[in-house]
Amino acid sequence: MSAGPAVREVRLHAAAPDKPEEGHACNGCGVCCALATCPVGRIVFHRGRRACPALRWQADRYVCGLAVAPGDYLGWLPRAWRAAAGRLVARSIAAGKGCDCDAEVAA
Repeated sequence: MSAGPAVREVRLHAAAPDKPEEGHACNGCGVCCALATCPVGRIVFHRGRRACPALRWQADRYVCGLAVAPGDYLGWLPRAWRAAAGRLVARSIAAGKGCDCDAEVAA
């Protein structure tokens, strides 16, 4: 007998965009980061299958705090390196490139 898929509830901002289909353009819905911390976040925050503490609501979408404000999480990082670190994080997680989250979302 199969146990079936695991069900987890995450709470997101009421104005968050709907999750796009896997493979479609990222729209900042936040579902992926609310479900689990990415590989970069796992190194920085020492956590895995929990919501990423760097998930930030910004204007009308979620963004990666490590990408947009790395100094807020990596205070030891010299200021001169922060912009480059943010770009490196964004590139390593393919921020904004395409949805790689296969979670099914129920309203």
